[in-house]
Amino acid sequence: MEERRYRSGGGMEERRYRSASGAPIALRRRQHSASCRELSVRCPRLQLRSLSAATSAVWLAAYGLFVLSENSLVLSAAIFITLIGLIIYLHFVKIDQESLLVIGSLGIQVTSSYASGKESTTFIEMSRVKDVVINEAIHMQKVIYYLCILLQDPGDPQGISEVVPLFQSSKPRLDCLIEVYKSCQEILEQKKTAPQSSDTK
Repeated sequence: MEERRYRSGGGMEERRYRSASGAPIALRRRQHSASCRELSVRCPRLQLRSLSAATSAVWLAAYGLFVLSENSLVLSAAIFITLIGLIIYLHFVKIDQESLLVIGSLGIQVTSSYASGKESTTFIEMSRVKDVVINEAIHMQKVIYYLCILLQDPGDPQGISEVVPLFQSSKPRLDCLIEVYKSCQEILEQKKTAPQSSDTK
C-alpha cells in the first residue's frame, strides 16, 4: 500500500493511492461543513505517448493501404476516423475525475468529469439512501472491492430497490475505499441520529 498525504488551503486534504490495476490515483477530501463533504478521485491523465502511438499505428496502416491501392481516399478516411475516434474517446470514455458530494440534509451527488471537460451528474435524494457499503466481486479470478449506494425500496423499509456502484472508472483499491466509506458513514450517522434527537426534545 502506498499512501502520501498532502494538505492545501480551503480545508482540502489529498492522499495518494493506487487503483486496482496499480495506476496512481489521488483522493481529495474537502469539508464544506459538518454535514457536507466532497470526495474526489482523480484518475491518471491521458498519456501523450500512448495517444501518439495509437495515432501513428492507424496512419501507418492507412499509408500501407494507400501504397497498395493508390487511392488518396484511404488517407483522408484514416485522418477522419482518427479525429472522430479521439473526440468520442475524450468526450464519452476517458474520465479524469469522479466526485461524490454528500450533503446530509439533501442527498448525494455523483459527478464524472471527462477529459474533454464534459460532466455527467446524478443526484440521489437522502430519503432514498439506505446505506453506503463496500462490496466485493470476483473479476478475472481476482477479488476486487467497490463502493456502492444502496437505495431504499419504497414498498419495503427493509428492502433494497437498486445498487448504485461508485468510482467505476478509477477503481480504487480497498484502502482508498475505506477512507471514502468512513467519510460517508460519518454524515449518514448524523442523518440516523437526527430524528431521534428531535423526538427527545
